[in-house]
Amino acid sequence: VVPEPLAKLDPKIIDNVFNEVLDRSAAIGWGDIAGQEAAKRLVQEMVVWPMMNPQLFRGARAPPRGLLLFGPPGTGKTLIGKAVAANISATFFSISASSLTSKWIGEGEKMVRALFALAGCLQPSVIFIDEIDSLLSARKAEGEHEASRRLKTEMLVQMDGCDPGSGERRVLVIGATNRPEELDEAARRRMPKQLYIPLPCAAARHQMLMNAFRQGSEVSTSLSEADLAKIVDRTAGYSGSDMKNLIQEACQGPVRDLFRSRGNVTNVTPGDLRPVQLRDFQMASKAQKRTVSDAEVERYEKYDSQFGAKYVDEQGAGGPGCGGGGGGPAGGEDDAADDGW
Repeated sequence: VVPEPLAKLDPKIIDNVFNEVLDRSAAIGWGDIAGQEAAKRLVQEMVVWPMMNPQLFRGARAPPRGLLLFGPPGTGKTLIGKAVAANISATFFSISASSLTSKWIGEGEKMVRALFALAGCLQPSVIFIDEIDSLLSARKAEGEHEASRRLKTEMLVQMDGCDPGSGERRVLVIGATNRPEELDEAARRRMPKQLYIPLPCAAARHQMLMNAFRQGSEVSTSLSEADLAKIVDRTAGYSGSDMKNLIQEACQGPVRDLFRSRGNVTNVTPGDLRPVQLRDFQMASKAQKRTVSDAEVERYEKYDSQFGAKYVDEQGAGGPGCGGGGGGPAGGEDDAADDGW
């Protein structure tokens, strides 16, 4: 039996949403996200608790209809969205706003309508919209295509019908953007909680390294705690994705050494490889620089100071966080010099 909200929609569009937007990847827990402690606490208070116990969050305690995550690329915004869905056993829909305007040209409005209808049928649901600024950018008096205007209007209308708390449509919209200042004012009103997801701090970068080489990992390492501290210090200003790429590049060091000695990598087992060493990270840092500039970090921090939500503890002070901006030596012309290590 087809649910009533879906009965009047094109079955092919519903299939597209079900097959391409519904996320079936492995669940993510809060422990899988290194650092971002203040952001994780805020997200739990603002959206996770209300969806776990709707009766407790009514009236003045009603949760926001939407949440905006902003910050540099590669800082874990998508992971936070997935962790929210996992914590409340919600259906997770993940879509890039750019795909709505390109992949399904001419059908964007229908896709949006079907997306929210299916999310309502499978509630509680989380709709994660990446690059939301490309879909809900500030309106232009002239030059905006009519199709884009209609798509934007449909998205705003559908967001109006969301109620992640105790309403009949327990659907939460989480938008992610690297350019929050370009969002339409109407979109910001529908996502009143705007949360800055900064670059990982030193403790978070250390955790990323530990996770990569934890017991049971297929890659062995001889890194000492002092070595780890040097790597953490030299990666100030790296994003989470920068760290991932750096670690992958460093892990290629033992393979390259073996290839140089044997001339090939056939009939080689992981046990034949030497452990990853500090010098592998020294070499990797020459190939993998930071991708977020200090100027970009300053722009995000300025926006956060004006519009960002903050975690406040019982004493009224900002709670402990693990973010942090750029700065530090990472990414300069001579950063990979051995004497820096």
